[in-house]
Amino acid sequence: MPLALLALAVGAFGIGTTEFVMMGLLPDVAADLDISLPAAGHLVSAYAIGVVIGAPLLAAVTARMARRTVLIGLMVLFVAGNALSALAPGNDALLAARFLSGLPHGAFFGVGAVVATGLVAPERRARSVSLMFLGLTVANIVGVPAATLMGQHLGWRATFLGVSAIGLAAIASLAWLIPHDRGVAEQSTGLRGELAALRSLPVWLALGTTVAGFGALFAAYSYITPMLTDAAGYADTSVTLLLALFGVGATAGNLLGGRLADHAMRATLFGGLASLAVVLAAFPLLMRTEATAALAVVLLGTAAFVTGSPLQLMVMEKAAAAPSLASSANQAAFNLANAGGAWAGGLALAAGFGVTSPALAGAALAALGIAVAAAAYTVDRRRAASPGGRLVAASPVRETQTVRG
Repeated sequence: MPLALLALAVGAFGIGTTEFVMMGLLPDVAADLDISLPAAGHLVSAYAIGVVIGAPLLAAVTARMARRTVLIGLMVLFVAGNALSALAPGNDALLAARFLSGLPHGAFFGVGAVVATGLVAPERRARSVSLMFLGLTVANIVGVPAATLMGQHLGWRATFLGVSAIGLAAIASLAWLIPHDRGVAEQSTGLRGELAALRSLPVWLALGTTVAGFGALFAAYSYITPMLTDAAGYADTSVTLLLALFGVGATAGNLLGGRLADHAMRATLFGGLASLAVVLAAFPLLMRTEATAALAVVLLGTAAFVTGSPLQLMVMEKAAAAPSLASSANQAAFNLANAGGAWAGGLALAAGFGVTSPALAGAALAALGIAVAAAAYTVDRRRAASPGGRLVAASPVRETQTVRG
């Protein structure tokens, strides 16, 4: 695999670290800024809102720019947001800085996925995307625990300075390893054309599959701590290690999904969603002992992230005329899944169905994801059977030429 994928993974590692580390630092931030814990929780929401707004917006307005330049510019914005977070004098300034930090998140992964697939042969596209996402999953194993410890011992501001340093390393890696691309401006259809490419039922069905499928994950993962402590009997101090196990499972699932999707993308997607539904449905049983609960955490990460690469590629293929925008929109869909899944899991808890009930809500969302994916498959088959129809649009991964320099 090209070394350029390493540069994308470094950027993904930094983004994954800053996205999730705030959850572990909330008590420290709340105490330092003299705000309540719920008010500090808005810092997580501010980042997510930045992702949802920034993903399609930045991808669209940079459509005519060289993708190497776009990636570097996005990381510059990422560094600025995290540096401002470290220097924020109060809660309002920190909210604005977290929103700024979230803006480049989705566009980086969206544009990065297009660049990654353009660096390899067509039969290795899913694997290339999974290697970029590897930085995100490894962040949950190494980056988030290390950054949390740094914040607890050196202060939460030191954490964001450390993340800024990771961003600077990513900028250097991108400038050194990503090939110069040409022809993007000439081939781009512009903002109107990019938006027009999204007026497609298959694209929206693909995005809907992402929302439902990853909503299933976050319905359970958002409430994994009370499941582990109240149902499985773990001590609070053990949760951090168990969440690292989730990262191990996610990393394994991400790599497995990339490899399998290169051979059979749709089968990998259906298999991953079905596995996720089964794992979540089994949570009430698996959470009865410490050993099976630890296994459940690993299986949850594995099953969920098997679908990451095929979902990303499916969206890109359905909007071949605007792969960067569609790919970035898929990242916004991931974050909508985060919010929607947590909401669905919360409803199950509020209804009094028990501490493991969010997992059952997640199983229902996974089943919904299978139904949406099946609808997308049916639409594809009907279009292929119609006169002049074809199954998918031409692959976007070879649309630009790259030169070293």
